[in-house]
Amino acid sequence: MPITRTAIPEQRRVAESAKHFGLHFPFQVEPTIYHTADRLSVDYHGGCWDFWLLSNGGFYMAPTYPPKFAVASDNGFDGSLSADAFGIVVCLYAYSQLSFEADAPLVDAVTEHYHRLRAFAVEHPEVEGILRAID
Repeated sequence: MPITRTAIPEQRRVAESAKHFGLHFPFQVEPTIYHTADRLSVDYHGGCWDFWLLSNGGFYMAPTYPPKFAVASDNGFDGSLSADAFGIVVCLYAYSQLSFEADAPLVDAVTEHYHRLRAFAVEHPEVEGILRAID
């Protein structure tokens, strides 16, 4: 069965992110995501993000603009991804980084979310670019 996603309405974002990451979300997870986006793309200059809940229990964020991002990742990938695929890559990078830096409860949460999001990513139309950017 394919993994599906559902947009999290703005009024539910605080409650939903807290359910997945607790108080770590505004203090560690969200800032790491924004910093990672800035590091991976010269096209990222802040802005609005969509929040997504996955049917397998995962969570990710993706910027709403621009529609495409030039991406230069740490592994040498240099390409272009849609805003959604870029958000997936950014969240995978951030979850991975936090899994090495955070305290035990957050490590467990980001590790689980990394695997859930990666499972969704392999079903994404831009799977090839996503995997090239993260592997």
